[in-house]
Amino acid sequence: MAVVANSPKDPEEVMGHIFGEFGNEAISDIQVRSGLPVYCHTRNGLEIVDCLGDFTVGDVLSLTRFLYSRQEDDATGEIGELQQTLPVETRLRDDKVADFSSSGFPLPDGSVSGRMRVQAHLSTRGPGLTCRILSDEIADLETLGIAPDTVRALQSVMVKRQGFGLVTGQTGSGKSTTLAAILDWLRTTHSRHIVTVEDPIEYRYSRFLPKGDGEDELVPSPGFVTQQEIGKHVATYHQGLKDALRKAPHVVLLGEIRDRQTMEIAIEAAQTGHVVISTLHTNGAVKTLGRILEFFPQDQHRSLLGRLSEILMFVLSQGLIPAGKSRVLNYEFLQNNSSAVRSGIAGYSGSTKALEDSLRHSGNIEWDTNLRNLLDSELISHQAYTMNKMNEDDSEEMLFVS
Repeated sequence: MAVVANSPKDPEEVMGHIFGEFGNEAISDIQVRSGLPVYCHTRNGLEIVDCLGDFTVGDVLSLTRFLYSRQEDDATGEIGELQQTLPVETRLRDDKVADFSSSGFPLPDGSVSGRMRVQAHLSTRGPGLTCRILSDEIADLETLGIAPDTVRALQSVMVKRQGFGLVTGQTGSGKSTTLAAILDWLRTTHSRHIVTVEDPIEYRYSRFLPKGDGEDELVPSPGFVTQQEIGKHVATYHQGLKDALRKAPHVVLLGEIRDRQTMEIAIEAAQTGHVVISTLHTNGAVKTLGRILEFFPQDQHRSLLGRLSEILMFVLSQGLIPAGKSRVLNYEFLQNNSSAVRSGIAGYSGSTKALEDSLRHSGNIEWDTNLRNLLDSELISHQAYTMNKMNEDDSEEMLFVS
């Protein structure tokens, strides 16, 4: 492959070289930094795109502007000029970061790459980009690696009239994929109006579904989805949630809860006749309660826990565990379906064991127990098991030594 000139670099050629080097299916993330070559996350790990050389500050900004211009017009689905009213340089200057989505690129085989979730940011090196390749297909909930009993539990709570649910985990743990699968199941099986507030929009929901098995004809789905993007349709998650409640939704998805105001409105919305689901960057279902409390002053914790014991439906905390050249899902699942769980939530403190004990009850899934099941099924290695355990247990480790 020919080497691209060091500078200036043509943004369209840059993207063509990246996808030509690895192909659409092999790349999960593209990392572009000032003063460095391009790095790509592939099935083989982190790989360098040698042919492109190092990127200057000008190269990174040029690529950023190019990707920012490739946002689709919501009305036509075509790439439009709507975002040019607020240049990406302005967002970087004012907010120090800019999150947006970018349309796919033509590939050498004639197909088109998936859309990208892009974050432009600043660092000691200068401007940088992280591009996550998105799938245009929403996975079936049953295919994600979640146990059938847990899938049925999630489906049963999503058709309630009100409640609050959280999917948690680190960045790259598959939270958006799980939420999209839940909402796509809901809109195809129940008459529900779903409003999403995202930063940016990752998956797009069809308004149709197949008429029947083996038939190509499409019919409108029972439910429909109204999607809004931060910075494009609404200013903030807080404002987006307030506006969403005026659209007569049955279900509201918040891409992330980032502050106390948004958490407070989410809980109030769940108490007043809506199903609200969102994400937090926490590890473990039980530890998620501690993160919620951090949003509020100490003197409000007791009353807040009382409210959560009434409206919290579930916490699904998940992660993707390395397994050779792929990854498998592990998770912890806490559903608020018994007096023991409700009491554990209401009386939660950082040292209490009531909720930990409830994870061992029927229907709930403990992280380490599920992780051990993956090991016993030979889906992950012993090294992956020990590196991803949540709690230390010396007696169990002796089993591998004896």
